[in-house]
Amino acid sequence: MQKVNKNVVLALLSLTSLVFLLFQLYYYKFYLSQKNGAVFSKVRGSQSGQDSTRWHVVRKFLGLISSHNIPVYLIDPLILGLVDKDIEQIRSSPDAPSPECKYFCAPRDFTTFALLDKTWKHELGLFRTAEKMGFQWLKIINKDPRLDGMDDLSGTEIPLHYIFKLASHAIHLVVFYERSGNYLWHGPLRLKQHMDRKFVPFRKLHFGRYPGAYEKPELLLVSIDDLKVQIPKNPSSFLEEMSHSRFLECRYREARAFFQLYPDDASLDAVEFRKKAKSLLHLAALTLNNLGVKFWLSSGTCLGWYRQCNVITHSKDVDLGVFIRDYKADIIPAFQKAGLPLKHKFGKVEDSLELSFQGEDDVKLDIFFFYEEDDHIWNGGTQAKSGKKFKYLFPKFTLCWTEFVELKVHVPCETLLYVEANYGPDWKVPVKTWDWKSSPSNVQYNGVWPVDEWDDVIQVY
Repeated sequence: MQKVNKNVVLALLSLTSLVFLLFQLYYYKFYLSQKNGAVFSKVRGSQSGQDSTRWHVVRKFLGLISSHNIPVYLIDPLILGLVDKDIEQIRSSPDAPSPECKYFCAPRDFTTFALLDKTWKHELGLFRTAEKMGFQWLKIINKDPRLDGMDDLSGTEIPLHYIFKLASHAIHLVVFYERSGNYLWHGPLRLKQHMDRKFVPFRKLHFGRYPGAYEKPELLLVSIDDLKVQIPKNPSSFLEEMSHSRFLECRYREARAFFQLYPDDASLDAVEFRKKAKSLLHLAALTLNNLGVKFWLSSGTCLGWYRQCNVITHSKDVDLGVFIRDYKADIIPAFQKAGLPLKHKFGKVEDSLELSFQGEDDVKLDIFFFYEEDDHIWNGGTQAKSGKKFKYLFPKFTLCWTEFVELKVHVPCETLLYVEANYGPDWKVPVKTWDWKSSPSNVQYNGVWPVDEWDDVIQVY
């Protein structure tokens, strides 16, 4: 028997190992990678395979939702921020090919899209297809606040967020719902106990820490990095809206408890007043919104929303707050044009400005202007017959959206502190006899207007 040459054996073993290794690489690249989304080739202009992965995941997701006729639009703040810089070029050439992967290859853990609930049916087919494409997915549900009311706390759950994960990138799909105030709302992202908190880094998500409220956006179909996608027509406006979108629900559970202690006034006069107050508030909101003046529910109107989810019937007016920095000289003529004559004007822009307009019958609209100091915010009051000035101090606050009498409107985010400042620790107890000069917990005497200024700072009509 011939002696086997050791070098030949080693060479054959090395060649066999190399062929096996090449086969594994081929198998992994052309089968496993397509099945599990583990590795992607680069796209034109990308700098690394990781950049390419993001683009490919977005492309596969868009293919997934397109195959099920689900219209989504891009709301990712990082990408929209980049797009906004080039928006004129993108608008003028909506179908132009991209020389490089500039937007979807930008470093990030998620790409965020929005879905209008009414535009699709919750079909299992979508998720079966997603799994076949290699996606893992997670659905986050919670109660539907639109079904809550004074007579029913429904507890019915609806889908609020979806997460689709492929390779090292994830798609966050935020579900928006229409509310009765003619705006869009998304819910918070709250994981159930059994859910995998390591599925994705949830703390990095841009949407879901709080519920949010948005105007219905006008959409624009464009090509970004050679992918057809819908975006808000004005990305900068959407991003600005996003930064102030936090939403607070009315506290129906607490309101029901309140009315168990203090039964609601269901008299004809009370029903009629609430109807007029609602109409006045809607008209005031329309007028101020047309002027671009930000406002919020203040005083008794804010208390009514927070305490009982309704207008306080014995208040006899509607109260709004406006920061003095947002004052516009057009406010008075705009309200007069809307059919609300000026009832009185106290103070001046520099100090303690207050406007009151006459609504239907004896229902009036009071607009209080707020002034910011280093450690507090205040609004003023004036007694017409004596010229005495008063000051009402509040801790600093920010503004959130809520829905009140079928209207999307601002309230102080720190509502409890705001209400307690004005009405003290016993704010839950109704008070029908109220003296604006002495009853508020935060009122201070603030001197007297000089007599020679009375014609300007005390105007009663």
